[in-house]
Amino acid sequence: MKDYIEERVLELARYITETDCTVRAAARAFCVSKSTVHKDITDRLYQINRTLYNDVKAVLEKNKSERHIRGGEATRAKYRSTR
Repeated sequence: MKDYIEERVLELARYITETDCTVRAAARAFCVSKSTVHKDITDRLYQINRTLYNDVKAVLEKNKSERHIRGGEATRAKYRSTR
């Protein structure tokens, strides 16, 4: 794996654990695609640093469990703004 990819993976992982952000938010902050972030976090990070991988995985699981709530709030806001 190239050095710049390893650096990006570690930066993404630190950013996600510090901010508890979603994959989309991390992708937006680093100007990369969601699939790149997902590949970096799930596959490459596991090979580089397993303890950091477990921390990031916990954040992503928390975000996944809250996903339906955020979607409901977005839908509510959408229909309130159209009234």
